[in-house]
Order: sequence, then structure tokens, then C-alpha cells
Amino acid sequence: MHAYAGKTLRVDLGRQRVREEPIDPAAARAFIGGRGLATKIIHDEVNPKVEPLAGANKLILATGPLTGTSAMSGGRFMAVTKGALTGAIACSNCGGNFGPELKFAGYDLIVLEGTAKKPVVIIIDDDRVEVRPAGKLWGKNVHETEDALHEQLGGDFKCVSIGPAGEKLVRFANIMNDKNRAAGRSGVGAVMGSKKVKAIAVRGSGGLTAADPKLSRAACLDSLDKLQAGAVTGQGFPRY
Repeated sequence: MHAYAGKTLRVDLGRQRVREEPIDPAAARAFIGGRGLATKIIHDEVNPKVEPLAGANKLILATGPLTGTSAMSGGRFMAVTKGALTGAIACSNCGGNFGPELKFAGYDLIVLEGTAKKPVVIIIDDDRVEVRPAGKLWGKNVHETEDALHEQLGGDFKCVSIGPAGEKLVRFANIMNDKNRAAGRSGVGAVMGSKKVKAIAVRGSGGLTAADPKLSRAACLDSLDKLQAGAVTGQGFPRY
């Protein structure tokens, strides 16, 4: 599947158990990446009558096939769930380093299921996954949370986290990445807070391949040329 990592990580928060499952190639072709695959999971597995902040809702952090590649906007990931603000299937897009790092660790999607009894942080170090207590982080803002995780784990871990708004289930709360990048639509941070997940930290040592590396590079450079020539995007993109 080349640029796909090929695996979904499911985290059962109530039991604090994790399991991997392979990405179905047919589903990947039919629904194409982060938003499509994650929306299919919500559609198939979450009853439409479930309240967004209930344990039966699921929160999915999902990458696409171009995440972690040289493609323009290749640093994006999606937060998909029943949104706290709307009650409909929500998709909130975020940039930064978390999405590519998740792919490098070997996962296309993280599916958070159920609710933890107490606040937790999820640590992903390639294929080693832990659910740890996060009581000392609860109440901290996202800058303090990331600083504490980097001090504990190392600066090469990439983090998403919620602040006090997400903890208190404010229905427009964000999930934050790299301290200042926001998955800011539809209250996905409140859903993360309802599951008592303070943060997810990931470090990956893997890589990605393209089916045709020369064609892939040519397509990326063509996109860059168009961005550089654009009246709005201008000359802000370096040639590589």
C-alpha cells in the first residue's frame, strides 16, 4: 500500500488495552485516507443516537496517504468523531508534526474507544504503546503539558493534547498539536476530554515509500511551482 502505514491502533480506554488491526486495502481505495476511513468507522460503529460526550462515541485521529510524504500539506491529520458542538459527524483538520510522526510509528489511524476511569496519556514509541496515568498533567494548559511530556520522554516525541477547556467539556474546545496548532472545529477537544485522555505522544523511526518515487517527486514539484506562481500563495515556499 506504499504511503499507507497499513495499520490502525485501537485503544480501549476503559480496559486500558490496545490492539492493532490492518487497514483494508479495498476500504483505503474506496474511502481514501484520513477523513474517509475515519468517517466510515464512525458510520459503521457509532449509533446515531449516541451523545457526543458519551463513552460509546469514538474519537479517531487519522492520517491520509500523503501525510508524511513530500506532498504539499503532507503534515496534516484529521480528528473525526461525533462533534460535541453539532452532534453530527465532525472532521477537524490540523497541521504540525503529529500526523507524520504517527505514520512513521506505523499507524494510519488511532481509534479511541470508551472512557478511562482516571486521566491518562497514551505513549506510542513505534510499536510499543502504553496507557499511563496523567493525573499530574490534568489542569495544565497545552504548553505546560507538552513541556512536561518532553521533559519526561524526550523532545523528539510529537504531542497532541487538550487544555482546561477540553477537560471541562467546553463544546468548542480544541485538540492542540505542537502547542499552537489547533484541530479547532466542532468541539473535538471536548470529546477527548470526555474520554479523560489528556495527551497522546508519539515517536516513530519508520519511513514511507511511493509506488513510483520519480513520478511522486515530479507531482510534488509541480504543485510547488503552482503555489509559488499563485497570486495568494506567492513566493513563500522554498524549492527542494
